[in-house]
Amino acid sequence: MKLTKTNKKIDANICKALTLACDFSMHQIRGFLWLTHRVNYTNFPASLVVTCVFSSEQDIAAAHKKELDKVLRQTIQTHLLKIGVVLKNINNAVRFDSEEACLKQHDGEWESRLALTINKQKANTKRLH
Repeated sequence: MKLTKTNKKIDANICKALTLACDFSMHQIRGFLWLTHRVNYTNFPASLVVTCVFSSEQDIAAAHKKELDKVLRQTIQTHLLKIGVVLKNINNAVRFDSEEACLKQHDGEWESRLALTINKQKANTKRLH
């Protein structure tokens, strides 16, 4: 899907905000490597999904145990708020994954792996009679 000029600007701002959140988090959270986002602009910002990638499943478990997952979500939310992106539920918008799991389950093919986890829009089955 080709992005409109407006959506390209929004996406560029999201990339900048998430880059800042990523750079900060890499130095604060052990095992955190990178993040990426997916979005369907026909349902923005509800469709925004940020995937935070750790080195291993053990690193994710350790982050959860130390509640660093909350710190990471808060960092992401703060940087998105600075560009005017308000997410109703940060817990639904941020997911955690690992290089280890991607290698085991998708032979390291992140494009395929991320395509499987993106939120699909539900069809509106409500009748308007």
